[in-house]
Amino acid sequence: MALARVLVVEDGHEYIETFSRFLGDDFELVRVGDGPSCMDALAAANWDLIFLDMRFDRAERLIGDQAALEKRFHGDAGRAKRYLENHQGTYIANAIREAGYPHPLLFSYDFDGEPQRFAHLTTRLAPISYVNDMAGPADIRSAILEMLD
Repeated sequence: MALARVLVVEDGHEYIETFSRFLGDDFELVRVGDGPSCMDALAAANWDLIFLDMRFDRAERLIGDQAALEKRFHGDAGRAKRYLENHQGTYIANAIREAGYPHPLLFSYDFDGEPQRFAHLTTRLAPISYVNDMAGPADIRSAILEMLD
């Protein structure tokens, strides 16, 4: 039986290091560091699931229209950039769905405090799920396997 292929999209290396150590026998794992790299990986290979971090404050390249956000934030370029960084996971998820990728997306984010936001994202981006930022390898393995059923 082939291992499920999981694309890990994060701006650091924390998730891929943890996943490789604790989940590497269960899944084929590949990491990319930003949205444009995710889209390249999506075009180049088939993935069973994409794991997305939400915040990308270390990424050099961001997906999203910073100029439009600057207008929204009355010319405040710093606020617009912080908004893109803090919500980059959803921008990437939107691009993934626009590219036609139909398989599950698993976010690392605590949507427990934002149930309406998660419901809205589910309506637009399903199938999606999330694990909170403090989830351990066993919780993440369970979430991935549940989404792949």
